[in-house]
Amino acid sequence: MLLENKNAVIYGAGGAVGGAVAQTFAREGARLFLTGRSLAKVEAVAGEIVAAGGVAEAIQVDALDEKAVEKHLNTVVERAGGVDISFNAIGLRNTTLQGVPLVDLDLDQFMAPISAHVQANFLTARLAGRIMASKGSGVIMTVTSIPSQVAIPLMGGVAVAMAAEEALIRDLSVELGPQGVRVVGVRTQGMPDSGTMDEVFGLHGEAYGVTREQFQELIAERTHRRRLPTLQELAEVTAFVASDRASAMTATMVNMSLGAIPD
Repeated sequence: MLLENKNAVIYGAGGAVGGAVAQTFAREGARLFLTGRSLAKVEAVAGEIVAAGGVAEAIQVDALDEKAVEKHLNTVVERAGGVDISFNAIGLRNTTLQGVPLVDLDLDQFMAPISAHVQANFLTARLAGRIMASKGSGVIMTVTSIPSQVAIPLMGGVAVAMAAEEALIRDLSVELGPQGVRVVGVRTQGMPDSGTMDEVFGLHGEAYGVTREQFQELIAERTHRRRLPTLQELAEVTAFVASDRASAMTATMVNMSLGAIPD
């Protein structure tokens, strides 16, 4: 198993991405500490993992609350001996954040994804990084999306947030690397089996005067595979990158755009 004897903390574990990654990490042998703002959703994921024979526990933690994150990590260290993987999968509903031209977007709406994503990733990575550096090993990970590199209209502040996250990944890596800590991101296309992406496709489709399905097909046609990635594909890649088999990977974004962004 890729992650046997690894302690993994997942933020946003009650969401589609966090849940898929949690299930896959558990299958690969990790001991999971699942967090989120909605305890019921996180407990549901933990319950499925335990029922399948995995090890997982759930707790309500807001990744934007520094004290709450620190208290939880200290508890993990006390109980499990350390943190090997920190994976941030927090998200925001996009009902008012996308599908609106930048010149028509309110400042608060523009800043919402920037403030939330960057702050949460900074707080969770900074606190986990301290623990990992003292131990001499660890992996910090998050997920971004292709608007960080490609100009796509009607993205609001989401593209700026993704680009900022990727800059943070590089800076954290160069500072934490000498202490044995890797920092890696996964940059993906929209995944239609995620409820969030389904909502986003609908917003953009409405703005273009097409259906959600037509917009999804338009995006898929721009990839080399003529399809979009799935949540499980993301989870499988994430599990590998979090494992010791990917020990040479840091300060990089794993390209899961299916060719939409050719390297």
